[in-house]
This record gives sequence, C-alpha cells and structure tokens, in this order.
Amino acid sequence: MGAVITWWGHATCTVEDSGVRLLTDPLFVRRFAHLRRRKGALPTARAAVADAVLISHLHADHLHVGSLARLAPGTLLVLPRGAIRSVPALRRLDARRHPRGLRLREVVPGDELSVGPVRVRVVPARHDGRRLPVGPRRSPALGYVISGESRTYFAGDTGLFEGMAEAVGTVDTALLPVGGWGPNLGPEHLDPRRAARAASLLAPSSAVPVHYGTYWPVGFDGVRPHEFHTPGSEFVAQAEQLAPGVTVHLLRHGESARAEVAR
Repeated sequence: MGAVITWWGHATCTVEDSGVRLLTDPLFVRRFAHLRRRKGALPTARAAVADAVLISHLHADHLHVGSLARLAPGTLLVLPRGAIRSVPALRRLDARRHPRGLRLREVVPGDELSVGPVRVRVVPARHDGRRLPVGPRRSPALGYVISGESRTYFAGDTGLFEGMAEAVGTVDTALLPVGGWGPNLGPEHLDPRRAARAASLLAPSSAVPVHYGTYWPVGFDGVRPHEFHTPGSEFVAQAEQLAPGVTVHLLRHGESARAEVAR
C-alpha cells in the first residue's frame, strides 16, 4: 500500500501514509496580496486536519500565517531555519507563548524527524525563499522526503540543481511544481520541461504536478491564459518524452491518487 496524495491547489497537498496525515504549504484563502484563486473551490475543512505541516520556504503563498491559524492546537509546524525571526507573526501561533498554539520546529537540509511511524527527511532546494523585505537567503528553501509505507518527495519551489538526485534519494512519488506567475520562471523554478527532467533524474514510480492552475495575479485573466491553464498537461507530454517510466497523476483540485510503490 502506498501513500495517498490529495492536491488542494497550488503547493498545498495532503500526504497520508501509515495512518499519518502531513500537509504541505497550506493556502486556504480565495485572495491575498495581488493573487486570487481563479480555479477550484477552496479546500474543505478536512484539508486543515494534519499531524504535521511542512513549509518549504517563506514566500507568502507557501507560508501563509492566516491559513496556518486554521490548524488544530498542538499541530507540529516544520519551518525553514530563521522563519520565526523573519516572519514575526508566527510568534502568535507558537505554543510556547500561547497554550492553543502550534509546535514550531525549524529545520535545515539534512535534518530528520519522526511523525508517528513516518520519517521526514529535509532536503535542499534551489530557490531564494526569503520573506521580503528580509535580505536574501537568510532562510533556506527546502524540500521534504516522507518515508512510511512509501517514499514521497515534496519539492516545494525549486529549480534543477547539481546533485539533486543524490540529495533526494530513492522515492516512489514526486510532487513537482510545474508553473508560476509568468512567461519566464527563471532557473529557480521548474516549468513543465524542467519538471520532466527532474522526474527523469529522480526516477520515481509516479509524479504529481502541482503549483499551477490555482492562483493568478488580479487583472491578468486575459494575459497569456495558457500559462495558467496548461502547465499540468504540458508536463504530462514532456514526461512522456523525458521520463517515460514515470506514471503522471494529473489531479483536479481536491482529487486524490494512491502512490505506486517501487518493488
């Protein structure tokens, strides 16, 4: 039996493995800053139920304090090192300050932690994950490998980087970002083709494209709409060419898939 992956939109996923629920980069609002949710209903209350939450970096669409406030008291919140210093609003959620708060833990690549029977290993990412206007790279961008009955890699936001396959290791399922906010994502993001190259390097049994087709800048509805709608299907086409052994689960918001486990 492999993990069950549910995609709620953007980089927000639930990974259920060995009776443990882990939630990635929760974003539960219809609109914030210059972005609004253009596709898919808001995640249900079930999405906020988690044993632990994994935050990949400090950008506001990945570390959204208002969404974190919906978590149950005592939930473990795993953050890049320096997050509490860079995002002072997190202190309002800290169980050491407030009895109904969250258990905050800062980590760096190489750290490991246990959530019940599941092991979570912290891996590097190539991305400037700072919280503006804080100076660059004061907090690392991270990925996570979740190991229970199967091994699931959540990439967060990242570009391809040297030693990526070695850093991540053997995984059964890869949750890969395939989109962003514009025509040129730059080297610190994965577009559909670079995500397919990542799938080729990592060689998981299956992959789930995320980080596309959910939020879009206000007023940009008619500007290059294919960049909003098509990254998932483009990733499928690119993966067929570059990583033909990888099964791609192209999920709609709120849909789930069970990971294939390599034998």
